[in-house]
Amino acid sequence: MLPAVRLYWFITLVALPLSAAWLIVVSSGSPSLNEIFNHPFQLVLFLLLLGYAILGFWEMRNAPNNLRRNYPVLANIRYLLEYIRPEIQQYVIASNASERPFNREQRDIIYRRSKGLNDTLPFGTQRDILEQGYRSLNHSISVTEVKKEHGRITIGGPQCTRPYSSSRLNISGMSFGAISANAIAALNKGAALGGFAQNTGEGSISEYHLAHGGDLVWQLGTGYFGCRTPDGRLDDETFANKSHLEQVKMIEVKISQGAKPSHGGVLPGAKVTEEIARIRTVEVGKTVESPACHPEFSTPTELMEFIMRLRKLSGGKPIGFKLCLGRKSEFMGMVKAMLETEVYPDFITVDGAEGGTGAAPVEFSNRLGTPCLEATFFIDQVLIGAGISDKIRIISAGKTATGYDLLEKIAVGANVVNAGRSMMMAIGCVQAQSCNTNHCPT
Repeated sequence: MLPAVRLYWFITLVALPLSAAWLIVVSSGSPSLNEIFNHPFQLVLFLLLLGYAILGFWEMRNAPNNLRRNYPVLANIRYLLEYIRPEIQQYVIASNASERPFNREQRDIIYRRSKGLNDTLPFGTQRDILEQGYRSLNHSISVTEVKKEHGRITIGGPQCTRPYSSSRLNISGMSFGAISANAIAALNKGAALGGFAQNTGEGSISEYHLAHGGDLVWQLGTGYFGCRTPDGRLDDETFANKSHLEQVKMIEVKISQGAKPSHGGVLPGAKVTEEIARIRTVEVGKTVESPACHPEFSTPTELMEFIMRLRKLSGGKPIGFKLCLGRKSEFMGMVKAMLETEVYPDFITVDGAEGGTGAAPVEFSNRLGTPCLEATFFIDQVLIGAGISDKIRIISAGKTATGYDLLEKIAVGANVVNAGRSMMMAIGCVQAQSCNTNHCPT
């Protein structure tokens, strides 16, 4: 018999009867409740031991795991500590620079800047600047005056008739449903105030994206939500109508994403409410699948033809695609198709493997895809080598929290940078990492 089980039987057979006897004695043998309540210490002790005995008996007979059967009641202390461990780690143990994915220093600077508070660092850096792998920028003694127009860049190649003047920093794709209506509307208001764009995510354009007049990048995923036919193909007429909205400045075809490249998705029927169904143009209460691949194309050449099709339907707005770089030869195949068809996307969004505004399978999130800086540099060099870098803008996304994060992406070839989790933190996210529980505290 394990010591924890012996302890249980000792408490049940010895301590519990003794506590009951003690309560009766101090109550002068009176069974009245008033007399019993006059001795709160003995009463509380008896109730605690009684609860221990009842819970322990149930756990030894019915608990769903061995730990609680072998260590009745006491095993729950482990589960309690395991439950509060992330909060203890975050608020008590972790240093300013030790957490992942965003450390305390990064989160603090985001919170302060979003609130308009003092964001300066006192008494010098806390970083070990001689640490192996430490990254920094080399400055020039001839400082260039940064003008307002330097914060924007035109996206739209020679085949685009309605180019877009984009901010250097924009909001990454986050769908309505993945985050709340209030969050979507708040991000759009921020985009309108700051003069940058909000990516809709693959869940289509909702009224919350349109709430405050902020610029939008409409993302088309494999499910073509918001412009799909009943069998999951692209509805040209619906797409054309929505793409002509004044707020929609660009269209992005999502091939893959950094958090879970090559992974589709399933929206259970129970979550397909009337509002979700209306926005995504699907049936209420019916499970909806987002396949891993696009049904409208399967080869690089077909992708270029699809881009040209969207460009015509949208009236000449910038069309691009988003991918997390995997096999480098496959991207080179895309570039070859561009040269052969003479169809060029107006932009390519490079989603780094470190990205992730929601939840993803562990293997996909931890072990698939190319990191943002490496992928951005490779894609930029391939476009330069093919002689088409002047036709295509590179948008880089992956863990952007500060101006340094933006600049290092630009230094390796990006023209524009997207941020997702930083924008979520700016509207209240506390990195609770409960995205997969449907119980996000914010």
